[in-house]
Amino acid sequence: MTYKRDQAAVMKLSLEQYRVTQQNDTERAGSGIYNNHKEPGIYVDVVSGEPLFASTDKYDSRSGWPSFTRPIKSAHVKELHDDAHGMLRVEVRSTHGDSHLGHVFSDGPADRGGRRYCINSASLRFVHRDDMHAQGYGEYLNQLTEA
Repeated sequence: MTYKRDQAAVMKLSLEQYRVTQQNDTERAGSGIYNNHKEPGIYVDVVSGEPLFASTDKYDSRSGWPSFTRPIKSAHVKELHDDAHGMLRVEVRSTHGDSHLGHVFSDGPADRGGRRYCINSASLRFVHRDDMHAQGYGEYLNQLTEA
């Protein structure tokens, strides 16, 4: 599958999705639809559809945002220096959609690599395990095997 920034998808974004993905904003802590989401599947970029994170790498960081230990493919996620708002952080963006996703921190579970990808629900679309093949994500079903 080819992933790219889809202008038609950008035009269909809700106000919050647009604010987060296109204007580098952050949703309010605890407000995102995927914060407490526990179903099996993958999370893809709401703009490009590129696969970003698997449910098996999601954990409760108690931060108020969905948190993951790693991306499905590092090639689908860009990490950029971010010194906005007087903080030194690493911004996470989708490679092909160029959507702002959130930030990555080094306070994740040590036994799973020590990284915490703190991601805005507004930047994601969830694809349930049962729908992955039909939606063209069948090659990522192996990501849903528990470690």
